[in-house]
Amino acid sequence: MSDRGYPEAAVDALPVPPTGFTDREERTVEIRPYDGSEAAHESLVEMYDSFDPSDRAQGIPPGGEKRIREWLDAILAEDCHNVIAWCGDEVAGHATLVPDGDAYELAIFVHQEYQRAGIGTHLIEGLLGHGQDRGVEKVWLTVERWNRAAVSLYKKIGFETSNAESFELEMGLRLNEGEGDGTAEGDEAAD
Repeated sequence: MSDRGYPEAAVDALPVPPTGFTDREERTVEIRPYDGSEAAHESLVEMYDSFDPSDRAQGIPPGGEKRIREWLDAILAEDCHNVIAWCGDEVAGHATLVPDGDAYELAIFVHQEYQRAGIGTHLIEGLLGHGQDRGVEKVWLTVERWNRAAVSLYKKIGFETSNAESFELEMGLRLNEGEGDGTAEGDEAAD
């Protein structure tokens, strides 16, 4: 158990993927759960391999194909929850919930060619809706305090600051009420 703070009440129901929308650049984007296919995996490797190093935070995503593949193997494991933003056959973004004790850590990445088009908002809502549907109770994240757009988005969704003692903010969210293990009944392999 951690000493992280989470809101007492769960957020309202969030959209469960697959969902689709048109981004601010008039591109058709679909948010879908990661299906475990080799094609989806290779598309993620390709996106992360071309990820702008200046967009990396806290050492992730890693650089170099070998390190990307090792990292993806860890965050695409069965006990994790993942969604991908697809623009046609290309990955525009990826978000993951990784188990961490009694909660899940959230990480979200939008490729630089798709940033500032509203994809991140849909991606995080889709990930949280996916997690909510799978019984995830609590989610936390860290964000650099200067990243006002991200902090504002997280607060709008329902995240509350639980630790603000460093240059990063730690924020928490309650997706479901009660003590869940993060897996909906009868759903052994959520992803």
